[in-house]
Amino acid sequence: MSEQDRQAERERRWHLALGPSEGEGGGGLSSADQRLDAALTAVYGSGEQGGKRKAGLGGSAPRLSRWLGDIREFFPGPSVQVIQRDAIERLGLKQLLTEPELLESLEPDVHLVADLIALGAAIPERTRETARLVVRKVVEDLMARLEGKTGAALRGALNRAQRSRRPRPADIDWPRTIAANLHTWQPEHHSIIPDRLIGGTRTRSQRLAEVVLLVDQSGSMAPSVVYSAIFAAVMASLPALRTQMIAFDTAVVDLTEMLRDPVEVLFGVQLGGGTDIAKALAYAQGQVRSPQETVLVLISDLYEGGTPGEMLARLAQLVASGVKVVVLLALSDDGAPGYDTRHAEQIAALGAPVFACTPDLFPQMMAAALKGEDLTAWAAREGIKTARGDQAPS
Repeated sequence: MSEQDRQAERERRWHLALGPSEGEGGGGLSSADQRLDAALTAVYGSGEQGGKRKAGLGGSAPRLSRWLGDIREFFPGPSVQVIQRDAIERLGLKQLLTEPELLESLEPDVHLVADLIALGAAIPERTRETARLVVRKVVEDLMARLEGKTGAALRGALNRAQRSRRPRPADIDWPRTIAANLHTWQPEHHSIIPDRLIGGTRTRSQRLAEVVLLVDQSGSMAPSVVYSAIFAAVMASLPALRTQMIAFDTAVVDLTEMLRDPVEVLFGVQLGGGTDIAKALAYAQGQVRSPQETVLVLISDLYEGGTPGEMLARLAQLVASGVKVVVLLALSDDGAPGYDTRHAEQIAALGAPVFACTPDLFPQMMAAALKGEDLTAWAAREGIKTARGDQAPS
């Protein structure tokens, strides 16, 4: 390392330790170091009192769940615990965590749930039950809003996919059959003589449609994790679907067995820092039983901390096997998400649609996927901007 490089590294470390000098801002720091600096500034403030960091309550501090994800990415476990304790003391979180009455008085929403899930084990025992009740209230409100339309949309898609032209008498769909045979009306008999029957099939041997939700649990994806748990629980309740939910950061956690209760799913999530999409895709590949019947939804901002080449190779293998792969850059109402545009374009070039989706549109999107529709065309009809695959994967 040259003397110039050593000097730059010393300046970088002093900047991160003491905060920026007056008027310096984030100049000279890489994008990763700027995130690290913002995470430290949220707890210890910017350069004040002779350049030393000082605690502050600035309005620009990042959301708690994202901040926790950042410090877990940049610091080892013992350091995270120290910084987290400092944040609880310095930013007024201690009162929130130790006073159930205060927690009960807050207006519960998706972001509060994300913050409580992010804090996890840091929540003291006397407040933990209140935190769980807050999370359950939000989950129940979301279920009431989303469960009906999700179930109706997906049942309609599955029934259509299972329609038969040779149904048994008990399975004939008479309204559709009559509509399809109006041309056979016999005036002299005042009746229709159908030349084709439309109905369902009840064959037990028919393969179930499969859905795999592969959810990035890094801190920036917190609202998407909450909504994913809701939708996974609803889909798991449909007999014609085999639904799995798999969460990941640098580790992979299969939450499928918890889907009876989305609250348990959320408390099984550990909103973290790093991201290894390739590792998660490798696990998901092993869970696919019938590729032609499977929809895999990867919910991630695509900031890959693992090996990008392996991530793209895994996705290419899934697409080639017949799995319908969909990449959602976000599943939330938070507006346009930040994401890795290059990876999005490369994945789109593989033939997998890449876009963000709101919770209200998710049921329609899943129904279109289960019916085998072109999701890029579906997104265009809904006014959703998709990533373009003009450049081939490298």
